[in-house]
Amino acid sequence: MPISYEGLKLDVGYRLDLVVAGTIIVEVKAVESLSRLHEAQLLTYLKLSGLKVGFLMNFNVPLFKDGVRRLAL
Repeated sequence: MPISYEGLKLDVGYRLDLVVAGTIIVEVKAVESLSRLHEAQLLTYLKLSGLKVGFLMNFNVPLFKDGVRRLAL
């Protein structure tokens, strides 16, 4: 995702893991536990992209449902 600042467009912006149908950001992790830092990362992506909904998915859990968080602006 490129960053625009005061009319200057930088192509070396953030790298989103997945954008579904141009409306949902999916951020994929494989960590011991999700932290507030991971949530802040996804919220930053949502703010910069203008999208409203994102999913934070951690694949390092016994039950997948325990590793999914939905965040919205």
